[in-house]
Amino acid sequence: MSLAMQRREFLKTSVQAGAAAWTAVSADRVMGANDRLRVGLIGCGGRGTLDARNMRGTPEDIAGSTDPRLKEPRNVDIAALCDASAAKIDSAKRWTPQATGYDDFRKLLADKSIDAVIIATPDPWHAQMMILACEAGKDVYLEKPVMYRLAEAKAMREVVRRTGRIVQIGSQHRSADHIVEAGKMVQSGKIGEVKFVRVWNYQIEPAAAPVPDTEPPAGMNWDAWLGPSPKVPYNTNRLYYRAFMDYTNGLISDYGNHRFDSVHMVMGQEKPLKASSSTAMLNRKKAGDIVDIQQATYEYPGFILDYEGCVYNSHGLGGRTEGMRYYGARGTDDRPHGMAFYGTQAALFVDRIGMELYPEARGGGRGGAGRGGAAAQPLERMHMNEEEPSALHAKNFVDFVRARKEPFANIEVETRATAVACIGNVAAWTGRKLTWDDASWQFPGDAEANKYLFREYRKPWDLVKFA
Repeated sequence: MSLAMQRREFLKTSVQAGAAAWTAVSADRVMGANDRLRVGLIGCGGRGTLDARNMRGTPEDIAGSTDPRLKEPRNVDIAALCDASAAKIDSAKRWTPQATGYDDFRKLLADKSIDAVIIATPDPWHAQMMILACEAGKDVYLEKPVMYRLAEAKAMREVVRRTGRIVQIGSQHRSADHIVEAGKMVQSGKIGEVKFVRVWNYQIEPAAAPVPDTEPPAGMNWDAWLGPSPKVPYNTNRLYYRAFMDYTNGLISDYGNHRFDSVHMVMGQEKPLKASSSTAMLNRKKAGDIVDIQQATYEYPGFILDYEGCVYNSHGLGGRTEGMRYYGARGTDDRPHGMAFYGTQAALFVDRIGMELYPEARGGGRGGAGRGGAAAQPLERMHMNEEEPSALHAKNFVDFVRARKEPFANIEVETRATAVACIGNVAAWTGRKLTWDDASWQFPGDAEANKYLFREYRKPWDLVKFA
């Protein structure tokens, strides 16, 4: 049985076996196996809306999908909405009109009728909201990246262990069957020894021009939107928070995070030892302060990982196979996002919706033979596609909540994926190669690097205290 089939069977049997445990979803509500799961959405923007509708899974929500797993009944209601913008709540109510609107996420968490929450806010809010949701007895679907700063991870892990809540991170590659199969191919030695892995995010990203600060529009609680981030005047450009380092950690975090997680899955190794990084912001006339280009190199036990992010070109890396679909591609030749695993017998190229295997030329020196010089079993070109996994990932969260089982994209593995991006940034900020220690969760003996482990929360939005 393939790993993908094993995962499908696990979810199926877990839900059946977990029907009795389903009564423990909320400490305050005894629920039967057929009762509806009531979910609250915190952050009603584009991604949060997609997560919520995928989780609800009505035919109109998943129109166009051919995956039979998505057709199974969910019994999910999106029953509560919260956003700093009243307009965003009003917009969300168009597709979930019965939902209760809240202007403060703490009021939503106090609603005992809500069993689980989706958190889809700017990154600096993630740690506090997730911790408070767990403390309130809610299961949590938290959008990636898990945390904004490295030091938040320990407290997030601790609260999940202590409260026993089901917490799944929105790292949808964990629900992609082909990436599981890629891990099986690499870890079994099928493509030979893999000593070098490349990750890339390339895209043409239109840069917004700076605009003057203004007063917030009616119905916008700007102070709450900023939350623990520094106090600044309202500016419409800041609503696209991925352009400002106050609210995100750049391309390496927004896009690289997914692929670092997949590298960990495929390679079976999730703890980098050393990191170095260089960045450049060449367009200084744009709004925001996100770098345009970033290159980072990580040393793992046994292999090197290289990351490249660029907003000036969308071609990316690698060739194309006729008939293949590529994630994020807009043209006929571009390949903007992906991972490449370079083995001694083959190169395996993987993205969110497919993978391709390119055998080494036979008789081509080391590439044509194993370490001992013996001829390797010939490999054939291979390629495959599957559906984009966001909808299945949301559905899997519902199944894990019902079964009371730890998700594939759990807090332990996903804090490490986000850490890779954060470590790369600290290396760029210090301008030198850094050593990382996973056990202590810091840069040992490096006071300059360790000062970036945490950014103090702005009062009065310092709702959770971190050591």
